[in-house]
Amino acid sequence: MYDPGARDLRGKRILVTGGAGFLGGAVVETLRRRGCARIAVPRSRDFDLTDATAIDALFRRERPEVLIHLAAVVGGIGANRENPGKFFYENAIMGIQLIEHARRFSVEKTVVAGTVCAYPKLAPVPFKEESLWDGYPEETNAPYGIAKKALLVQCQAYREQYGMNAIYLLPVNLYGPRDNFDPRSSHVIPALIRKALEARDSGSDELVVWGDGSATREFLYVGDAAEGIVAATERYDGEAPVNLGSGEEIPIRELVELVAELCGFRGRVVWDTSKPNGQPRRKLDTTRAEREFGWHAGTSLRDGLRRTIDWYESSAGAAPVNALATGLG
Repeated sequence: MYDPGARDLRGKRILVTGGAGFLGGAVVETLRRRGCARIAVPRSRDFDLTDATAIDALFRRERPEVLIHLAAVVGGIGANRENPGKFFYENAIMGIQLIEHARRFSVEKTVVAGTVCAYPKLAPVPFKEESLWDGYPEETNAPYGIAKKALLVQCQAYREQYGMNAIYLLPVNLYGPRDNFDPRSSHVIPALIRKALEARDSGSDELVVWGDGSATREFLYVGDAAEGIVAATERYDGEAPVNLGSGEEIPIRELVELVAELCGFRGRVVWDTSKPNGQPRRKLDTTRAEREFGWHAGTSLRDGLRRTIDWYESSAGAAPVNALATGLG
């Protein structure tokens, strides 16, 4: 049921970049459940969001009143290490040009999704939004994190100079059905699920995982993230960035054990300590989200993993895993 106390999005023209992707698809579904029918989802084959001319054509066609920018070039540690320039340039240029066009076309509300990778490597845990500028991000994903963090500066600068209503959200690592399970570019949970299931089905007695298992992560179920983004679109108009997280921090070693259990893999885990752990710890303080727009995550990690594994096992056309080791996102 639509909340009468929130901004009414039902009649708005809403443009969701990345709306055909993992997070974007969940956001579009959430908007539709709210009664929104005028949702535009640009596809990369039709509109290259790194090209200002294509963005201009998109805005002229759709005339959005609300922009939710979720499109991103992302991946786990391996993909970040192989593509630092691409991840920096494409994420920065997409966001900068989209926010500028939102200004030029007088978009009423702009919502930009940042990343937990923007936080300093050694930020105090749990990460508070005030710590965002207190150091350099973890090296393996710093180009991606800095590119996304630059968009926060743009949102705040445009608010100050032009009065633009632009908000910035910081989701923690996401997972769930329809995630990217390609071992060359996936984040830790889909990579682990795929490898554990295929090791189980092939009768393998070992599962190779990057690092030593000591790093910790927080994971947010994609449906919860979508609810948080839509709630912020409806209810939050502030300049300060806002964390979106689950509040559950788990060591990678325990995560691997949980995924193996839920997947029915009974072999041993082999830790490849020649590979990096990534950021030592990740856990967000989500006080601001609950205070400002009444949002908190509702899906436990075990329940979310079970749903994700069930979806993957029932989905068609999963290609065999290749020889790449699992990387940590």
